[in-house]
Amino acid sequence: MQRTQLFIFKQSFYTLFCFLILSACAQHVEEKTPVTFYPTPPEQPRLQFLTTLTSEKDLEIKRDGFNNFLLGPELSFSVIGRPYDVSSSPGKIYITDREINKILILDLATKNFKILEDKGLGTLRTPAGIWVSREDVKYIADMKRQQVVVFDAKNNFVRAYGNKELFEKPVDVAVHENRIFVCDMPKNQVVVLDKDSGKPLLYIGKGGSAEGELYKPTHITVDNRGNLFVTDAFNFRVQQFDPEGNFVRVFGFHGDQIGGMARPKGLDIDREGHLYSVDAASEYTQIFNENAQLLLFFGGPGIGPGNLYLPAGLHIDYDNIEFFNKFADKNFKLRYLLYVCNLSGPNKINVYGFGDWTGK
Repeated sequence: MQRTQLFIFKQSFYTLFCFLILSACAQHVEEKTPVTFYPTPPEQPRLQFLTTLTSEKDLEIKRDGFNNFLLGPELSFSVIGRPYDVSSSPGKIYITDREINKILILDLATKNFKILEDKGLGTLRTPAGIWVSREDVKYIADMKRQQVVVFDAKNNFVRAYGNKELFEKPVDVAVHENRIFVCDMPKNQVVVLDKDSGKPLLYIGKGGSAEGELYKPTHITVDNRGNLFVTDAFNFRVQQFDPEGNFVRVFGFHGDQIGGMARPKGLDIDREGHLYSVDAASEYTQIFNENAQLLLFFGGPGIGPGNLYLPAGLHIDYDNIEFFNKFADKNFKLRYLLYVCNLSGPNKINVYGFGDWTGK
């Protein structure tokens, strides 16, 4: 009789244990993070928040031994500190980390996380904006060096452009064909250099608030036709100039309503001419068409999926979609990626995907 009771007890315990396991699994499936789209349903999605990049674990990235060699085994750069700007090349993402004043490299292909080994003549002091060509050449605006520092595809120092007579505080850089555009915040201008000689070709902008004038510019980008776009921060707008430096148009206005700008920061242009502009005050990113009309805004303050927290740099990436397709909804076909840096908060780099809804 006791053996029978013991057998029944064991069977009941086993049944209860299996039920709890299955319930936990079912609950885990139900708690799957909801997909975040912009605009929100029932409107047709054009942008999806995909994931965040904060540490080496987010993409199962391997730690590089150079980190321990550089600052000792007790320190690790497995977590991104204060990302100020971001750029990319096929298979790689580059991040300016203002917490350590270094360039972080996320190698998506090899899943390697490391630091750009700047040394000797290539030592960085206070790197800010970064531009990376498809050939993986890195151009870095260094504020304290008062130069643009260049590294080749193998991360070897190549050369530095400018000096303290030419630049006071270069905060960002962009490259188009044989021209290097350098944003100098205190001088309220963008200097255009010849890539071969390093000599100035153009000076775009001067202090003021009229069209074509700048007041504390912070970020720049160029499109595939050589047009220049400048975040005119203290005039609360973005200005466009043609390849010869002539004023074209203004995007945005001073204000906290839709289409307005309070603390504009990073910007980029997609291949269709749409301008993406980040605002650190509203903590939204706005998308304008080539006629400066607002199309969409996304982000918003907070630490939830897709939210922004003191956003700074922004970059559009057409080359690395394959590494982020696994985060996209099965009915959403990605056309390009968008990275936004968060200077504060737990989520350091927000990754969004622009694309087309293919479902019902």
